[in-house]
Amino acid sequence: MNLFERTLQFAGFPIQRAKQRLREIQAIAPADYEAYVENLRKNIVDYHLRENTYYQHLVGDTPFTSWKDVPVLTKGDLQRPLGERLSHGYTKKNCYINKTSGSSGHPFIFAKDKFCHALSWAEFIDRYTWYDITISKSLQARFYGIPMEGWGYRRERLKDRLSGRYRFPIFDLSESKMEQFLSVFRSKKFDHINGYTSSIVLFGKYLQKQNICLKDVCATLRVCIVTSEMLFPEDQEMLEHALGVPVVNEYGASELGLIAFTDTNGKFVVNSEALYVEILDGDDLPVPLGETGRIVITSLYNRAHPIIRYDIGDTGCLSVKSTSKKPILERLVGRTNDVAQLANGKSVPGLTFYYVTKSAIEEDVKVKEFIVEQHTREHFKIIYVADVPFSELRKQKIEKALHRYVDADVSVEFDRVALLKRENSGKLKQFVSKL
Repeated sequence: MNLFERTLQFAGFPIQRAKQRLREIQAIAPADYEAYVENLRKNIVDYHLRENTYYQHLVGDTPFTSWKDVPVLTKGDLQRPLGERLSHGYTKKNCYINKTSGSSGHPFIFAKDKFCHALSWAEFIDRYTWYDITISKSLQARFYGIPMEGWGYRRERLKDRLSGRYRFPIFDLSESKMEQFLSVFRSKKFDHINGYTSSIVLFGKYLQKQNICLKDVCATLRVCIVTSEMLFPEDQEMLEHALGVPVVNEYGASELGLIAFTDTNGKFVVNSEALYVEILDGDDLPVPLGETGRIVITSLYNRAHPIIRYDIGDTGCLSVKSTSKKPILERLVGRTNDVAQLANGKSVPGLTFYYVTKSAIEEDVKVKEFIVEQHTREHFKIIYVADVPFSELRKQKIEKALHRYVDADVSVEFDRVALLKRENSGKLKQFVSKL
């Protein structure tokens, strides 16, 4: 075990057992794989019907005669205090607990049992080996946000050290800052880049403007992995030219782990080992392969908390070449974040507002939905749905976070509404620029 895996094991996440289970799943013959998935689907539903009072209440007493009878969960269904949603025998002390990013506008706190979380890490470790990347040994250039202070900041910095990561601050993506980024690439032997799509795209455009190929500057660089936001074909083409390495798309969610990852043949392969991914229409019925619909996911191993037929809020399409063992995500729609342009010349990724709005997410889940609009280069509006209006203290807390993460000179107003306006696709876009 390397240092990262030893740390997981020490924290109670059985990574070695998870890696062994992953190998066993991957060894299942394609002809037997559909039966494996069907068995796991039935087992996880039966388990939560037996062991999870909240899920029992949610689905009611009507027995299921087929999988399509199992109700689809929305994020709103999970906006309840976490203690009400845990299965029998699970507590906040014996689970992995985290918050969703809120990028869909529906934040909530979730739990995963420790084996399920370890299995998620085993899958990431496995996919990275496709590109000869070893977590904690291969030096990562990390384009991610980070809490500015407190335990969250210290925890992320510790994880960076254990995982072999050098973190680039993405709250300021001005050209002067990216010039500093470039100087770091000149001095460090990075193996791969990992981070938010929009931030890396902006860095790629800076390199393109300077007529620089990053591989010429950092010869050890092997691959770039983008995540959390849409990767458009034209951006991928630009990045591969500017960086000089393959660009890999990683699709995941904190409450689920890895959902899909680009293989070395350029196929966006769905994680069928631990998840069951469906594409459904507006009536919760499966659409034919090749057609676009809502992405609905079942976590086959999470016993601490039901994530069953869970509408993640994205739309997509599975390829007609998909099989039970190797589903291929042909098209992913949504998860797009704009970039905020400020009066001082800074460019701030839309996902930055995750760190701002996270200040408003509390265990009592009074905030149901929210979006952030930019109206001028100095002024933002937070539009939210909540049981009660924000208190002045809550507003001050969010304002303080906005000044910390974005800029001290911007202002914010708050607008409480009964419903939020959605895009034509039904997607709620968290950040919208009105410039």
